[in-house]
Amino acid sequence: MRLTADLDREIVAADAMSLLAPRSAIIYGGTSMRVVIDTDVLLSGFISATGASRQLLLDALDVKFTLLLSTPLLLEYESVLRRPEHLARARASDAEVTEILDALAGLCGPVVFDYKWRPTGAHADDELVVETAINGQADVLATFNLKHMLTAGQRFGFLVWPPGPLVRKIRT
Repeated sequence: MRLTADLDREIVAADAMSLLAPRSAIIYGGTSMRVVIDTDVLLSGFISATGASRQLLLDALDVKFTLLLSTPLLLEYESVLRRPEHLARARASDAEVTEILDALAGLCGPVVFDYKWRPTGAHADDELVVETAINGQADVLATFNLKHMLTAGQRFGFLVWPPGPLVRKIRT
C-alpha cells in the first residue's frame, strides 16, 4: 500500500509540473497521445503475460497511442530482449523477438535525434530513453524508474508514469 501511495503522489507531482509545460501533457480531440516506453516496461511486458506492461504493449500494437521510437532505442530493446536469460523467462525465440520488434517499428512514430540533450538529469543508463522522449516531443514516458526519470520529465515537459496508470488513462 505504501508503494502505491508513493507512486500516486509522484504522479500527482508530475501532473502538476505538466501544467507549466509549454504544451498540453495529454492531447485529446483526435490527436494521439505520444508515448515512449522504457526498456524496463517493454521487458516486463515481454516476460509476463499479465499486468499493465503487457497491456501497454497490446495497446501500442492496437495503435491506441503513438509509440515513439528512435533507432538507438529500438536497438536497445533488441539487445535486452535477446539476452538468453530473458528469452528463457519469456519462453520465446529470437524469431519471435524480431516479429514483435518489427511490428512495433512498423507502427511507431519515428524519432530522429536532431539534438543531443545529454546530460538530461536522468541516470546515465536512462539518457537514451529520455532523449527519445525529448526529440519525439513525448507526452508521456512509461517507466518503472520514477526515481530517475521524474526530474527529466519535469525539466523537459513530459509526464513520467508507470504502466498501470498510463493504461488506465489510455483506456478512458
